[in-house]
Amino acid sequence: MTKSIGLLALLFLSFGMGVSGQDFKSDSTKITLTEGTNFALALSPDKQTIAFDLQGTLWILPIGGGKAVPISDALGDIRQPAWSPDGQKLAFQSYRDGTYHIWTVNKNGTGLNQVTTGVYDDREPYWSPDGNLIAFSSDRSGNYDIWHVELASGKLKQLTTDPANDYFAAYSPDGRLAYVSERKAGGGIYVQDANGAEKLLVSSKEKLASPSWHPSGKWIIFNSVTQGESTLDFVQTGGGEWQTLSRPEEDVFPFRAAWISENDYLYTSSGRIKKGKLGDKTSTNISFEAQVNVGRHTYARKKRDFDSEKVKSVLGIRSPVVSPDGKQIAFTALGDLYLLTKGTAKPLQLTDDKFIAIDPAWSPDGKQLAYASDRNGNSDLWVRDIATGQDKLLLDAKHAIKYPSWSADGSQIAYYESDPKGWLRTSLKTLDLKTTKSELVYAPLFDASQPSWSPDGKSIILSALQPYSTRYREGVSEFLLINVKEKKGDFIAPVAERTPAARGKNGPYWSPDGKSLAYGLDGYLWTVPIEAGKLTGVPKQWTRELSEGFSWTADSEHIVFIATDALKQVNLRDGKQETFSLDLTWKTQQPKEHYAIHAGKVFDGKNEKYQENVDILIEGNRIRKIEPHNASRKGKVIDASKSVVIPGLFEMHTHQSALAGEQLGRLWLSYGITSTREPGTEPYDVVERKESWESGRRKGPRTFYAGALMDGNRIYYGLAVSNRAGAQLDQELKRSVRLGYDMIKTYVRMPDSLQKQVTEFAHRNGIPVSSHEIFPAAGYGVDAVEHIGATSRRGYSTKLSAENNSYQDVVQIIAKLGLNITPTASLHGGLHYLINKDTAFFDNRQFQSFYSKESIQELRESGELRLKTNPAFLTSFGNIQKTLKAILAAGGRVTPGTDSPIIAPGVSLHAELQSWVDGGITPFQALRSATLWSAESVGVGDDLGSIEAGKLADLIILDGDPLTNIKDLLNVKTVIKNGIVSDINALLNRAK
Repeated sequence: MTKSIGLLALLFLSFGMGVSGQDFKSDSTKITLTEGTNFALALSPDKQTIAFDLQGTLWILPIGGGKAVPISDALGDIRQPAWSPDGQKLAFQSYRDGTYHIWTVNKNGTGLNQVTTGVYDDREPYWSPDGNLIAFSSDRSGNYDIWHVELASGKLKQLTTDPANDYFAAYSPDGRLAYVSERKAGGGIYVQDANGAEKLLVSSKEKLASPSWHPSGKWIIFNSVTQGESTLDFVQTGGGEWQTLSRPEEDVFPFRAAWISENDYLYTSSGRIKKGKLGDKTSTNISFEAQVNVGRHTYARKKRDFDSEKVKSVLGIRSPVVSPDGKQIAFTALGDLYLLTKGTAKPLQLTDDKFIAIDPAWSPDGKQLAYASDRNGNSDLWVRDIATGQDKLLLDAKHAIKYPSWSADGSQIAYYESDPKGWLRTSLKTLDLKTTKSELVYAPLFDASQPSWSPDGKSIILSALQPYSTRYREGVSEFLLINVKEKKGDFIAPVAERTPAARGKNGPYWSPDGKSLAYGLDGYLWTVPIEAGKLTGVPKQWTRELSEGFSWTADSEHIVFIATDALKQVNLRDGKQETFSLDLTWKTQQPKEHYAIHAGKVFDGKNEKYQENVDILIEGNRIRKIEPHNASRKGKVIDASKSVVIPGLFEMHTHQSALAGEQLGRLWLSYGITSTREPGTEPYDVVERKESWESGRRKGPRTFYAGALMDGNRIYYGLAVSNRAGAQLDQELKRSVRLGYDMIKTYVRMPDSLQKQVTEFAHRNGIPVSSHEIFPAAGYGVDAVEHIGATSRRGYSTKLSAENNSYQDVVQIIAKLGLNITPTASLHGGLHYLINKDTAFFDNRQFQSFYSKESIQELRESGELRLKTNPAFLTSFGNIQKTLKAILAAGGRVTPGTDSPIIAPGVSLHAELQSWVDGGITPFQALRSATLWSAESVGVGDDLGSIEAGKLADLIILDGDPLTNIKDLLNVKTVIKNGIVSDINALLNRAK
């Protein structure tokens, strides 16, 4: 496949100008980049031109430095360039089509050509000395191996075959190959001769990268990360100890060095292109200016009615399951179990308490419902007798239980039990209902789908992650067929190299007659024949609308499912569909009370100084006015005369689940968090949570949410949707509007072209978009970026180096293009940094009430584990603190979030803010970020984030002086959300 791109069209790139019919206003912004974060270079054979891959665009630069010229557009995510021996072309890896492949382009930007294709990732190209081959690493064989491609014929050849990962290949001048290997027999750098014979050159347990041959072929220069220090190193090809070329204070990027002469070389380090010399540890900078010219459009944000008293239809229908006879559907809504009888619209409420009952599952005889509930303090396994209405605790497990599933004979229930040492990691177990004994069947499983029994009870099938390699975590979801007796599993797939729907409740589900599996793919319902554990026929599609949450009737002729915001059933005999009427409503809890708060001090979210001795007058859910204290005021007055009143805090990055139970909402409020933002969660779970909290069915904060992670061809999390261009993506986007999303999160494997499409749709509907990317995402309108580092499809971050540094490109793109960043510094070391530094860190009422003593030890152990795998986790955390301060100084917006529950919810937000202040950000800046700036980023700044007349009454009353000591934020006495007052003692006490 060949595509041509003209150079002039590439010199000035403008994104976000919109598509036909958009009402966007665009402003052009020019940014001159003079430093880069984790960028690679290559030097032309004539030693006159440097090519480098700054922020995914390919640039060329004279050897002496100066103005860099782009020779690619910004949508290809171009990385790791290599010059052809004749100096006329450049090879590189590009993510243009949603998978990393090898591409080439002429040195003037014309003649763009895709060299490799397919579902596999091809990375790190390097030309053979004669220019006829390009070597690269690829996961085509089930792990990363070294391959080459013949450019004339396109033929591929695998050059290494070890089960461990081999990568970063480089040819010597005489045709030998050097590469990095992770082999158990000896990791390090290997050299392969022309006959394929391999020799270990550098043995190392440390992380190595990017060997590059000296022109003589007698030495190799490479990168290593040892004890948190990233260095440039040098070794003779005859063997011996390696020498370090770079200085200890340098932050060397993990890419190939390029030789200028026998003694001089180029490399990238500490944000710059550097020139080094053998025998001399000093280096000089080759300066560059790379100008990006982008258009940022503005759009009208989604409107919300926080004062509504309207009755609304329930949309949070979680886990519907049809009874064996097809006459009733059980589901969770507003935290309780409901039972809808076919032919009626009003469901029967089965449970009625403050706790959460989830994951109902019918017994084969239709007389009982198994489900999970936290009414006993943990998510345990319960069963309800439908005739008597009696609930019975079947299993009081040590850790939370989810996804119960009955065996066909009704004698056993399969379920998952959570592993506290691994987020989303579970063990598949079975409970014998006669003996009440549990048995481990399969572990560990990561974020797998609900298990489904074969009719003979010998097998359980589920959807689980199958990574492409051990080098990177992403892969595809496949069906895992587990032999219950032998406790062994095999993967099978209805469509090779394709991920079915988000795992969770989307199959595979065995039909009661054992002949078919129901599952989701491309957003639709499919079935596939199965016999003796093998898929035996062609899959069949049954729906043409977004469909999930599948449940069979006992006759194997009907499947009930959720169609975006409706309950439907398809008849497999004729394909006809039926929609079930459902009359279930809710409305926002709106207080009517009028009262005043006599505040000794008020931080209003905007100003660095307190207002003192004032009355905050509240009517219903809003602040009516703020005026000097009136000692003779009549009516209800809350005495906070010796306290501080501040706006409610925002937790800007958390992933919640009903599995956490009723206490989660109280936990948030007890820490002063009155609003949470969820950038990625199971759609119907989060809508149920929102409706329960807003209706007052359970106590909890406001929640602003996305649905499933919008990902690409490969996925990792069970809640990720593997999107391709076309109907499925369109339907996922439409669901975001129909289910009232507050944001959309695009994930790491979604290519720029699709991310741009998502952003344009979202903005037309007033919805902001966030991602892990900063460029070109910011250029076509993405509003926010999650994490200062975190997961990247590249295997390294374009925002954060190995030594936790971010350079001028990151700071300027975020600040100048108006990106809001939620850095999750507490996740990147801040929490453990404070644990190590402050022995009293856990000494707060909230932690003592919601967390066990074992939790402290688990948090300490997790920090120790991180230190073992990355010694720089704590030692270089100060670099992250410096970056956050630099972004603020440059005019950027930073808001606090933590990625909980990967780290402990609630306390982690306070760790986030404390770590900011420890790094030099003022308490005022931290508080403003956690209140007003967070509200404005979400798009609710007119209603939340500050204490002003007319705004919503989301307030915290606390002791101390948080503008002086940020730790005083923990001294919460009273929390007010939507005008409703909750005393700290009530929040800390378990619901009844």
